[in-house]
Amino acid sequence: MDKLKLYTNSNFQALRGQGDPLADEAVKSLVAKPEWIEIINSWEEIPQDIPEIFDSAVQKYFNFFNSSTDHYDLEVLKKGQLFFEKKGDSYLGMLGFYSLPYCYAFADGAEVLVRSNRIVNQIGERLGETAVFLMDIFAPGAFYEDKKAILTCAKVRLIHAFSRYFVEAYAKDWDLKFGKPVNQEDMLGTNLAFSYIVLRGLIKMGRRIDREESEAILAYWKWIGYLIGLETKNWPNTAREAIEVDRLIRKRQLRASNAGKQLIQALITYYKKSIPEPLLTERVEDILYFFLGKEASDALGIVPKNQLEGGILGLIFQYSGWKSYGGKKSYASIRRMMEQQQKEQFGKVMKIQLPVRNRS
Repeated sequence: MDKLKLYTNSNFQALRGQGDPLADEAVKSLVAKPEWIEIINSWEEIPQDIPEIFDSAVQKYFNFFNSSTDHYDLEVLKKGQLFFEKKGDSYLGMLGFYSLPYCYAFADGAEVLVRSNRIVNQIGERLGETAVFLMDIFAPGAFYEDKKAILTCAKVRLIHAFSRYFVEAYAKDWDLKFGKPVNQEDMLGTNLAFSYIVLRGLIKMGRRIDREESEAILAYWKWIGYLIGLETKNWPNTAREAIEVDRLIRKRQLRASNAGKQLIQALITYYKKSIPEPLLTERVEDILYFFLGKEASDALGIVPKNQLEGGILGLIFQYSGWKSYGGKKSYASIRRMMEQQQKEQFGKVMKIQLPVRNRS
C-alpha cells in the first residue's frame, strides 16, 4: 500500500510540469532534419543497427527500444494478449464509447487535443490510428516475437513529443496553467483510460472481470507505459490503486471546458454518420452518458434521451459483435474487420506515422 502515498495533490501537480526528456530531445533533432522522419516512417520494425546518419539524440532514443526487450515479462505479455484475443471487440468498443470520451472530460488535457486539427476535423482517421495502435500492441506474440509493436510504441511516444514541441513553440494561446502539453499526469490518466477504464466499462455492462484479469491488464499497460515514456513508479498494480489514481485525477482535472465539449461533439457527429449498427447510432448520447456517468457527462454537455440499463447495453454490444463475427471471433477476425472497414471508409488501412512538415 506504500504506492498509495504517491497519490497526492502535490505530487501530481509536479507531474504536470514533466514531459519525456528522451523523446523530447529526439524530436528537436527530427524537426531540424525532417528527412530522418521519412526514413523512420519507412521502417517495418526498428533496425538493430540504428543508421549512423542520425545524431546522438535520435540514436539514443531508438537504442532504448532495442534494449527494451531485455525487460519484458513473458507471462504478463501472454496474459494480456489472451485477454484481448477473447474480448478484443468489446475492448475496442469501450475505447470509443468510454475511454476517449472520458479523457475529453479532463479539461487541461483536452486543451492539447483540441489544438490538433486532425482530432477535430479528421476524427475518423485519428480513431482509426488509435485502433491500429491497440491492434499492434495486443497482437499475438507482440514484443517477444513480433517486433512491429515496439516500433508502434516508439512512434506514438514521438508523436506525443511532437505535440509538446509544436504546442509550446507555436500555440500562442497556450496557458501555462494547463501544465506542460502531454505531461506525466495526462499520460498517466490516458494510460489508465485505456486499461482500467476499459475494464470498468465491461463490468458496467455485466461482464465478469476477475482479479487476475484486472491485474494482468494493469501489468500489460505498465509495460506499454514504460515504452511510451510514462514514469511507471506512479502506475497502479492493483484495482485498489487504480481506483485511487482515477479518483485523484478526477478531483484535480474533471470539469467543463470548451475544448472538451468541442471534442465530444465532433465524436458524436462522427459516430452517427459512420457506425453501421442502428442500435448504437440511435443511442449515442445515451450510451456515452451510461458509461461516463452524470459528472463527466455534465462536464461535456451530454444530455441523454433515455436511461440505459447495463445488461441491455451489454446485449446490444454482444449482438453487434455476433453480426460482425458470428461464432468465429478472434484477434485475426477483428483485425480483418477493422482493416476492411478502414479501406471502405478511407481507401486505405491506417498506419501510425510521424508527422512530416511541409518543407516548401
